[in-house]
Amino acid sequence: MSKILIIFLFLGQIAFAQITIKDSITSYPVSYATISFGNGNGIFADDEGKFFFTKKLYPDIDSLYISALGFKDLRMATKNLPNQLLMTPEVSELDEVLIKISTTRKYKEEKLKPYLDDDYYKSWLPTIESEIAVYFPKTTSKDQELKSVIFPIALESKDWEKRKRSNSEKKKFSTLFKVNFYQNNNGVPGKVLTYETIVFRATEKDGDAYELNVDDYDIYIPDEGFFVSLQVLGYTNKAGKLLPNKKYKEITSRNGEVVKIPTNFRPLLPFTDEIETKNTFVKRVFINGNNWVKFDRGNQFKSSLLDKNLFNYGIGLVYKTYKDE
Repeated sequence: MSKILIIFLFLGQIAFAQITIKDSITSYPVSYATISFGNGNGIFADDEGKFFFTKKLYPDIDSLYISALGFKDLRMATKNLPNQLLMTPEVSELDEVLIKISTTRKYKEEKLKPYLDDDYYKSWLPTIESEIAVYFPKTTSKDQELKSVIFPIALESKDWEKRKRSNSEKKKFSTLFKVNFYQNNNGVPGKVLTYETIVFRATEKDGDAYELNVDDYDIYIPDEGFFVSLQVLGYTNKAGKLLPNKKYKEITSRNGEVVKIPTNFRPLLPFTDEIETKNTFVKRVFINGNNWVKFDRGNQFKSSLLDKNLFNYGIGLVYKTYKDE
């Protein structure tokens, strides 16, 4: 009986802690909105716009800063926080009318290979507060449309001693990622190319790369090039539902001070030294003014990857190059 009572109390707390974010006009849920705590940490809403927050879970947080593509930012005090929050659409951010290229046009499919590696020591450890973006130039004056993006993934062996064996059993993970596409704004990521929410779930069964089909999003490559970005949202259950886990660890230092350290999520993202130019940028979503910075020495980064001259995340692309009519 005592176990049953504890379960019911837990479920009651979770139900009370659940908050839903909705569009103020359509009442549709705002999927995967960013909930920043304003202190370098934060969480994400799930596909139904739901997230969990109580003062018991986050006792030192007094304000929430909520943002999502296509909506005005929302700031809310955590005291007497309602179970439903409404976000106002940003009219100036709505998708522009897109003139589709005729599907009868002939094209040549081209592929830019990804750079794969399973070396733990050459990999970026994804954290919630970081978004990685990679720049790609337009390779021709002809019309080009993006078909798919190939994201390299570093797999880890369960047995460290067998990590170099191709048939070694890999550690399991089920992780949700969010993908954005940005215009090139004077060498850094600018406005998004599509306001549609694009996510995918990666597991160890996908191997050392995940290919995301974006053919239906009508993403045409601008003359000045574009950026592809990747951001981890968190772990999921077997059905792909985002789990309401804390996105940082609390560690007590020797002087008794509680230090919050962002949680590292699997899979790791392998970096490479085989790309001549430095095309990778990083944005700290919750801190540093939310600005993009090139992943390079002297740019607010202290990373063992830079010490090894690993400056780029080697994303691959498949795109259609249309023939002249």
